[in-house]
Amino acid sequence: MVRIGFVSMAHMHAFSYAAVLQSMSSATLTGIYDPDSERGQQAAEQFQTEYHAELEPLLERCDAVIICSENSLHKQYTLAAAEVGCHVLCEKPIATTEEDALEMIHACDTAGVKLEIAFPCRFATPVQQAKQLLDQGILGEILCIKGTNHGQMPGGWFTDRSLSGGGAVMDHTVHVVDLIRWFFGREIKTMYAEVDTMLYDVDIDDCGMLSMEFEGGMFATQDPSWSRPRTFPAWGDVLLEIIGTKGTMQIDAFAQALTVYDDSEKHVSHHSWADNMDALLVEHFLSVVREDKDPMITGYDGLQALRAALAAYRSSEEGAPVPVRR
Repeated sequence: MVRIGFVSMAHMHAFSYAAVLQSMSSATLTGIYDPDSERGQQAAEQFQTEYHAELEPLLERCDAVIICSENSLHKQYTLAAAEVGCHVLCEKPIATTEEDALEMIHACDTAGVKLEIAFPCRFATPVQQAKQLLDQGILGEILCIKGTNHGQMPGGWFTDRSLSGGGAVMDHTVHVVDLIRWFFGREIKTMYAEVDTMLYDVDIDDCGMLSMEFEGGMFATQDPSWSRPRTFPAWGDVLLEIIGTKGTMQIDAFAQALTVYDDSEKHVSHHSWADNMDALLVEHFLSVVREDKDPMITGYDGLQALRAALAAYRSSEEGAPVPVRR
């Protein structure tokens, strides 16, 4: 039985992960720490576990933690977990600065604990099937990729740069970049991006357009905007179109769903029949802890996705392509 604790419920995915854990017989939700006592106590009541006003007592009772705090606090909590030997599943992005990400990776390596980054899109059935086909070389040499991750504007701390590290580009670039790196094992060489605030009255970016050159001459574009309305049924619409010398492939991570238009009720409803990618992510992390194996999504994967987002901001500020560190 793996004992799991939650460190902050600030990120909306925390509630999905907690619901998954509550249904598992192979893990127990030991407790929740949250500096926001009202939020933490409400979550603890919802998931029938104990609320901790301090972090240390929770860590002492856990084999691993899931960190769903504001982005800028990921390092602080990861280092505290590593110090007492707790494995970490950290919500994306890994951190808000490259220095913080490197410190997190080093601390977990030194302590001998696992660090996995929450990129659940890797576990979506359409994405898994695409990976299998791409590994077979079905498209030949890959020439270019068009990617999008349009989502709702989340509001709250996501629009506070000191807590989030950036807006839509920080929030949504990392998912698509992670998938491309995972599909092809290539790193980004240069980034050109235009980042702006055009959709909402917020003091942070809500849209952007990225152009990336990868190793081997492959290039990709991505639109990571907060352009979906409040009524949009999912947190994103992760789409990829991949063009190779032998064909093209279109991937929709959220394609396993049915939209029903009911004129009699004057109502539109969305019904997903997809596998729960959050559940598959949590199940994988638990297997990493139980079996002492390497995580599928490493701290380095999180670092490289973060470097892409940071390079996009840097490129937009400079008005020119910039190199992306590897």
